[in-house]
Amino acid sequence: MKISRLVMLFILLATCAARADTVNSATSTTSTASSLQDKSLQSQSQQSSQQWGLSDTEWQKYQQLKQGKRGIQSPGLDPLTTLGVESDSVSERRRLAELWVKEEYQRTEKELAFQREVNAAWSRLYPNALSVNMGNASGLAHDTNGRMALFVRDNCERCDARLAAVLADNRPVDIYLVGSDGKDDTVRKWAVSHNIPVDRVRSRQITLNHDRGLWLTYGQGQMPVILQQGENGWQLAAF
Repeated sequence: MKISRLVMLFILLATCAARADTVNSATSTTSTASSLQDKSLQSQSQQSSQQWGLSDTEWQKYQQLKQGKRGIQSPGLDPLTTLGVESDSVSERRRLAELWVKEEYQRTEKELAFQREVNAAWSRLYPNALSVNMGNASGLAHDTNGRMALFVRDNCERCDARLAAVLADNRPVDIYLVGSDGKDDTVRKWAVSHNIPVDRVRSRQITLNHDRGLWLTYGQGQMPVILQQGENGWQLAAF
């Protein structure tokens, strides 16, 4: 009888020990997984901050700003602009502005290099076709000094008259067709019907672009509209 009780006691103790080991093992596994996840997030945060030339503290501040009022007012704003706009320090704004300019310079150089390859590809593959620039919703082209931007629409006599004057002036111009609905064929047919010189398009003296809503920003409700690029950016030149 005593032996039986001892056996039962031994089994009970062994069972309790096994359960304790299981609980400890599960707790340890959860703790390890949580630690690995934290390290992964920390590593990603460090990589992101380094890409923008920011410290970990600045990156954390940027993340906080995204979750606040600035994130609602300016969704999708880049880290440098977000921090610069919200900074109360003159020296800090200057540093962030310089970082932003360096980033923009590198981005522009890459995009221009690719655009040159696109232009070359058009010449090789479709030498008799007019290339259409898909446009950049962030603003007008700023890669060449002294350019004009002309906003026109189809079936517009005033637009046709203004276009003829611009072409006769032989000035570099970016033409934006309002109402093209992002269709390249629409822009090409318009260009052909208005005798846009193919050689000037190939040389990029003239570019053909989808409007992408830019007219609403710059046109002040007028049609046609000409903008002139100068030292202070794009300015209204004529309606």
